[in-house]
Amino acid sequence: MELVFHSASSSYLPWTRRGNDNGWWPLTSSRRSRRSSTKLRVAASVENRKMELLKCIQDTERGLSATPEQRSSIEEALVSLEGYSGGHPISLPKLDGTWRLQYTSAPDVLILLQAAATLPFFQVGQIFQKFECLNQSHGGLVRNIVRWSIPTFLEEQEGATLLVSAKFKLVSLRNIYLQFQEITVQDINISEELQAVIAPAVLPRSFISLQILQFLRAFKAQIPVRDPGRESVGGLYYLSYLDENVLLGRAVGGGGVFVFTRAQSLY
Repeated sequence: MELVFHSASSSYLPWTRRGNDNGWWPLTSSRRSRRSSTKLRVAASVENRKMELLKCIQDTERGLSATPEQRSSIEEALVSLEGYSGGHPISLPKLDGTWRLQYTSAPDVLILLQAAATLPFFQVGQIFQKFECLNQSHGGLVRNIVRWSIPTFLEEQEGATLLVSAKFKLVSLRNIYLQFQEITVQDINISEELQAVIAPAVLPRSFISLQILQFLRAFKAQIPVRDPGRESVGGLYYLSYLDENVLLGRAVGGGGVFVFTRAQSLY
């Protein structure tokens, strides 16, 4: 048996294998420096790609007013950033949290934004995706959250909240399968104008008007999406890029692309 003794001068260095050699060799400071420099260059390149993407989606009203030329530039920026995913599996702890929609080409979302842009009695505020999967290994819960309002009757932009809840499970390294559970309307915030109408119009104010206001504020309607005995409505969602502050997704089957940025927790 051959014994190999390392000199004391190199004993403090990290060790690494050299090619197909069975021996271990000290990782010198110059090699560590090159590795560190490479990591810094990659990190800087990723940040530049993210900035390019966010710049491309500016002034598109979350995708509603994007021109064909803008969509082409956005797609190029998306693909460029997605290239840094490197086929690595999605990190559920990193995915966990609330994400704000910045851009989409999904027809079902654009129809909602178009309705808000053309109908004077309908507004759409912020749109979020909230993932709950911090301590999970194969899936979790996701909620699509839409803040909306009816001017005069509800508070501006955040008069009410629409939630579409789903379970999700990992089916490959970066694909998740969504199983939609229910649609909920909650968090009704009536406008001051409507409160002023309710309070003086109904007597006695001290009881009936208060009961009406409390009922509206506590109102919550839940509509199940799944039919007992049948498979719930679902779909594939490809999480093409994820880091601490940016999430990119693609609805498999031509359902559109999504660009999210990290937001503060809602619930």
